[in-house]
Amino acid sequence: MNEKLSITLPSEMVAAIKSRVDAGAYASTSEVLRAAMRVWLREEAEYEERIAAIRSRVKASLDDPRPDISLEDMDEWIDSLAAEKQ
Repeated sequence: MNEKLSITLPSEMVAAIKSRVDAGAYASTSEVLRAAMRVWLREEAEYEERIAAIRSRVKASLDDPRPDISLEDMDEWIDSLAAEKQ
């Protein structure tokens, strides 16, 4: 079901919307806003997926039973990688 919504936008946004309609890229201002909403919703979903993946990795790291790596060991490992590159 469609619902009518009244919004207030800055004049620059209104001009951009009208420009796209006048150029024939969209049939109406409503089409522009629907397209923008689809993009926004997709980006929001992708953002939530990325955050969930990061949280999962952090949890897996925190739950890892292996001992932590000391700062000294990490420095030695980085130094050995740098030495291999030279």
